[in-house]
Amino acid sequence: MVASLWPRQLDERRFPVRARLYRPEPEVQVLIHVQRPEQPRGEVILVHGLEGSSDSHYMRSLAQALLEAGFQCHRFNQRGCGGTEFLSNTLYHAGLTSDLFAFLTELDRQRRTPVFLVGFSLGGNTVLKLAGEMGDDGYRLIAGVCAVSTPLELAACTRRLQEPQNWLYERMFVRSMKRRLRLRHKVMPERFPIDGLGRVRTVFDFDDRITAPAFAFRGAEHYYDTQSCARFLDAIGVPALLIQAQDDPMIPFEVYDHPAFRRNRNLRLLSVEHGGHVGFVSRGRPRFWADHRIVEWILDERNKSAPPGVG
Repeated sequence: MVASLWPRQLDERRFPVRARLYRPEPEVQVLIHVQRPEQPRGEVILVHGLEGSSDSHYMRSLAQALLEAGFQCHRFNQRGCGGTEFLSNTLYHAGLTSDLFAFLTELDRQRRTPVFLVGFSLGGNTVLKLAGEMGDDGYRLIAGVCAVSTPLELAACTRRLQEPQNWLYERMFVRSMKRRLRLRHKVMPERFPIDGLGRVRTVFDFDDRITAPAFAFRGAEHYYDTQSCARFLDAIGVPALLIQAQDDPMIPFEVYDHPAFRRNRNLRLLSVEHGGHVGFVSRGRPRFWADHRIVEWILDERNKSAPPGVG
């Protein structure tokens, strides 16, 4: 909570923002906010978490840190997020990787890949799943992937949300998801039915009654089982950094006791005792510790693959 309230600076005067609508498929448009330093040394795509947007606090502060380090940033809104409720004919979900893959493919056509992917919370699940789906071919489009406070096992994390100490988080998520669905129902009632929405009390309820049927999953459990990035960790063929706090209130740290971290040499888990969920606020400088570590890791990985003399 402290992290979400802490002021985050994003210098839009020095790094002007270009809002771009990208159409990955018919009847779907996603909003991407792009900022560019004078001479980019690489590109990074940032993906937000559940009910977040390109304007989420963690997206803004990391974008600033990356721009200062010389990277062009693409703050990627998932379907219907960032004020785009009426620009897509479907919802989004934790394992929906097609929009991001389509955007990567376009960057590749423009000869602007490989790029780095960074995902937060639910967005972390999305980027890790995509990297796993691409396997050893991932190097063609991405130089590396970083995931922060990621719910590796969606079912376990949804159960954790239902615990009494997390009632405020769950209430916040559910209210936002219901509000967004009702907005879209007013314009496209057949696409976005709200039958039974009044009985939705938890994220699991919403996923079971709304998300799963919308994407032809056989209920929330089937959605969680097939879309959790834990199923894809072994297949990741590019460098992957996972940052996780052991005191994350929404994610049981036991899900990180996954054999892929012992089998797949591309995976690196950076766990710290404290940090909460997408928090990581330091007492000293750098204030936003995770931002600093991500930039440092991206620079290291870029320098490993750069031709001699390129810094």
